[in-house]
Amino acid sequence: MSQLQEQNDLQNLKERVQRVLDEAAKRNASSAEAVISMDSGLSVTARMGEIETLEHHKDNNIAVNVYFGQCKGSASSSDLSDKAIQETVSAACNIARFTAGDPYAGLADRALMAFDYENLDLDHPWSLSAEQAIEQAIHCEDAARKSPEISNSEGASVSTLRGASIYGNSHGFIGGYYATRHSLSCAVIGSHNGSMQRDYWYSSSRDSKTLDSAESVGQRAAERTLRRLGARKLSTRHIPVIFEADVARGLISHFVNAVSGGALYRKATFLLDALGDQVFPEYISIREQPHILGALGSAPFDNEGVATREREIVKGGVLEGYFLSSYSARKLGMQTTGNAGGVRNLTVTNGELDRTGLLKQMHTGLMVTELIGHGVNTVTGDYSRGASGFWVENGEIQYPIEEITIAANLKDMFMNIVAVANDVDTRGNIRTGSILIEKMTIGGE
Repeated sequence: MSQLQEQNDLQNLKERVQRVLDEAAKRNASSAEAVISMDSGLSVTARMGEIETLEHHKDNNIAVNVYFGQCKGSASSSDLSDKAIQETVSAACNIARFTAGDPYAGLADRALMAFDYENLDLDHPWSLSAEQAIEQAIHCEDAARKSPEISNSEGASVSTLRGASIYGNSHGFIGGYYATRHSLSCAVIGSHNGSMQRDYWYSSSRDSKTLDSAESVGQRAAERTLRRLGARKLSTRHIPVIFEADVARGLISHFVNAVSGGALYRKATFLLDALGDQVFPEYISIREQPHILGALGSAPFDNEGVATREREIVKGGVLEGYFLSSYSARKLGMQTTGNAGGVRNLTVTNGELDRTGLLKQMHTGLMVTELIGHGVNTVTGDYSRGASGFWVENGEIQYPIEEITIAANLKDMFMNIVAVANDVDTRGNIRTGSILIEKMTIGGE
């Protein structure tokens, strides 16, 4: 597709968003907002050397919110025709007329709109044919199955997605852009002396050129699986714990949930009224960086058209900001932080240690590589999860561990972070290295 054609397509979508807003105005709505999204892609899965699935997908969607004063109505459709737009707006208006008013409902403030936003280099189409995708998926799985101890496979997948999303509202703001996301993944099963284990690996990026190779993804999946064979259990004890980088993301996401608008205005968080408090050690800072070029979490504006901006959430261990949409901000008597739709490139500062250095600093303890279950209470901060990983002595991995639980309170866990390694995982909206926590309770035999 030529650049001119892409610009014309974006302009066409913007015009359709404007039609939604015009239609809402005709029906005497006091304000309205709409988002139109279009995406297309290809995904292939190969298992045991054969193609298991091949999917071409193409989706369109329009979602409309209208306001009559502070009464809100919402409707959506997968049809973008003029007639469907009229029907969708009509449905939203009918719902709004029978909805009780909410004093906190409405558009985000006009002054916060991203009327002038920059190109963040999010669009990198991958001209991948079905045949090429099949070849890569098979090659990825073949690389994983080279070891005789890999006895089975859950398959290797290749996917590419490109889409455009246009948001507009009655403030006169209409913005949108193309963005891509590509991935390679593989999951295999290993067996040895009656023991069976499963693990996986994946690579994800806006730009296919920066993906790990199919061979390296397969090899990494096999290595992760084989290192888990012969897993043992532990007795109950209190020891230091490392959360490997891709698992540590989940730990930071619990912090995000605890200081997000919904939990705060419902008073359902262990970090209620913690703004200005020390919640991490002083050497920990957490910054939101929504404008990193080409990053998976980047966006010039949030789901309400509010301009995103770089800001400190935690500085010197002190909580300096929340994650708020316009609705939750009004409920709290504050201003939106541009986080309607979530966080964007939330980055935890790291030190000079790599993961090997972090193991040596821990000396003896547990490195967690997988968590099971959802035993997290955001109201109290109580944390208890099933886990597997590796026992470490003298800074060296000794043997794999399974069928244990790890438990503590999140408030204590955050304050007892000893170090963050520089092995930063950038495959999502939260970017952090492996995290060492001074002590947790291990439940075992």
